[in-house]
Amino acid sequence: MTVQVCADADEAVAGIKDGSTVLVGGFGMAGMPVELIDALIRQGATDLTVVSNNAGNGDTGLAALLAKGRVRRIVCSFPRQSDSWVFDRLYREGRIELEVVPQGTLAERMRAAGAGIGAFFSPTGVGTPLAEGKETREINGRTYVLEYPIKGDVALIGAHRADRMGNLVYRKTARNFGPVMATAATTVVAQVREIVEIGEIDPEAVVTPSIYVDRVVQAGAAA
Repeated sequence: MTVQVCADADEAVAGIKDGSTVLVGGFGMAGMPVELIDALIRQGATDLTVVSNNAGNGDTGLAALLAKGRVRRIVCSFPRQSDSWVFDRLYREGRIELEVVPQGTLAERMRAAGAGIGAFFSPTGVGTPLAEGKETREINGRTYVLEYPIKGDVALIGAHRADRMGNLVYRKTARNFGPVMATAATTVVAQVREIVEIGEIDPEAVVTPSIYVDRVVQAGAAA
């Protein structure tokens, strides 16, 4: 067994370095590993690049990390919602950088990192500001834009259940970006509701195999 079963969320995020690229799971708050993010705030890493579906909701989770000034740059699909006031303020004050990536492209860029794909062509964003400065190519009469993988130093994801080997299963829509993020980061930390013994998860139900997971912690109810 290579997975580390952590005693608490603080142990789970230990060692994350300043300047790291951190992939954060969640679709809004669904599947967001809030306890891991709170532990990262306590841990103190700063100058982070965060990759997530959106730029935080309300004052908790990812929004709380932004509010502490720990994030230098965010890469996401939906930076603005009705409750994204933390990001809005930081961006208007010039205190955070933003890269907007279409949602499907965001997922595929991380999947490509996990699959060892050097780059890929996508039709999404062609003819918009999102394609400015990028290589384009016409393939079978359609224009595509070249996109590069997104790889993380760390992925913080929420799952429903893990066994002591680190195999993960998710619950409904809380699954979202967790599986692709787990393949795309050097160190993968999963917050789960329950840790069970080896053999208690049906192998056919495993979504993220243990080979992708480095640390698990039972903490809260992320998924």
